[in-house]
Amino acid sequence: MDKFTRKFVDNFMNELIARNPGEPEFHQAVREVVESVAPYVTENPYLIDLKILERMVEPERVIMFRVPWTDDLGEIHINKGYRVQMNSALGPYKGGLRFHSSVNLSILKFLAFEQTFKNSLTTLPMGGGKGGSDFNPHGKSDAEVMRFCQSFMTELCKHIGPDTDIPAGDIGVGGREIGYLFGQYKRLRDEFTGTLTGKGLAWGGSLLRPEATGYGVCYFAQEMLATRGKSFEGQTVVISGSGNVAQYAAKKAMALGAKVVSLSDSNGSIYDPAGLDEEKLAYVLELKNIKRGRIKEYAERFPGVTYMEGRRPWSIPCDIALPCATQNEIEKEDAEALVKGGCYCVVEGANMPTTPEAIAIFQNAGLLYSPGKASNAGGVATSGLEMTQNSIRQKWTAEEVDEHLHRIMSDIHAACLKYGTEENGYVNYVKGANIAGFIKVAGAMVDQGLV
Repeated sequence: MDKFTRKFVDNFMNELIARNPGEPEFHQAVREVVESVAPYVTENPYLIDLKILERMVEPERVIMFRVPWTDDLGEIHINKGYRVQMNSALGPYKGGLRFHSSVNLSILKFLAFEQTFKNSLTTLPMGGGKGGSDFNPHGKSDAEVMRFCQSFMTELCKHIGPDTDIPAGDIGVGGREIGYLFGQYKRLRDEFTGTLTGKGLAWGGSLLRPEATGYGVCYFAQEMLATRGKSFEGQTVVISGSGNVAQYAAKKAMALGAKVVSLSDSNGSIYDPAGLDEEKLAYVLELKNIKRGRIKEYAERFPGVTYMEGRRPWSIPCDIALPCATQNEIEKEDAEALVKGGCYCVVEGANMPTTPEAIAIFQNAGLLYSPGKASNAGGVATSGLEMTQNSIRQKWTAEEVDEHLHRIMSDIHAACLKYGTEENGYVNYVKGANIAGFIKVAGAMVDQGLV
């Protein structure tokens, strides 16, 4: 990066931080994108004159509201609700709802910003958005979750719609929550439309939607591995998380011939040297999706499994790492441990799970490394396919959806190669994904004028 471009980046970030104090996750997400696209922007000064980047980092709309609800004992609780409608240059706002105690405006702005580029990469007509609440459904009864979801949607329904904003699930928002949210939306708006994605199959959902993000991660990883003449066959895979993304990433990696040796949750990680099999994975799906238990119980259920209390799985020797839990779960020391343990491929299933310091270690070591905006785009891509099916009032087969998903992930990989291949032949997937996503969004914003 030349001196002029470096000064441009530094000045831009200093101004952004001053305008948005106390939002470290948002700052981190913006810096990653700006450092990638700055050379392109400075080579095209009309983008500077039109303040495209300044407009891109400012949400078009932020909705904040209180969510009052009562628990099963009649006690009143108040949570915060949010919807960040980041950018609609390519289509209606599209992005998940996250219910977790960690949710705040900084996290949702970073997620909505990332979502804008992720959606752009899918080639589908979707803008970027994200929302949620600091409500944690873990440990709550179905009735409590229902009352919360109904209260949340009572306000949110004023701001969304099939041609305006189409939320989906995320951490803490699965099929149960989407059902309650959709039911309340339908009741209040008196319409049955594709306003939410991740719906049940009987009432507008798409086949393969639960599997899509995890499957997409593996499809993208396949493309990356192929650039070095490798595949999943015979490889040892370490996965973090044990929710939807981790579950189906594990399933697809196993189907492609890999041995998956770890899963985790917020309490700790399990190491299964024998590897997961169909029986073990079925146990995880029941444990997490139905019983809503902790991954520690896996170690108690199966012999030879080690439970690492309070630890992430990155110290486990592996060939491929799939971080599928949450942001900033791979720090500098974790990255060093992965490189030391023989890992040569890191593919993000979560949103921004790797810190900038860790990314630098991976890239300096020549690892295959993909950011989540590229490799975990399968989830939102299939949400987009669900929107299409809702619009045409038609349901596609699982094979048709899978074919679309596989093609989309392959196309995203091709875009990353186009814009991310450096002079020495190394593919910088961060640079490739950011530039490819940026060019499309920026072009639409230029075409649509100062809005």
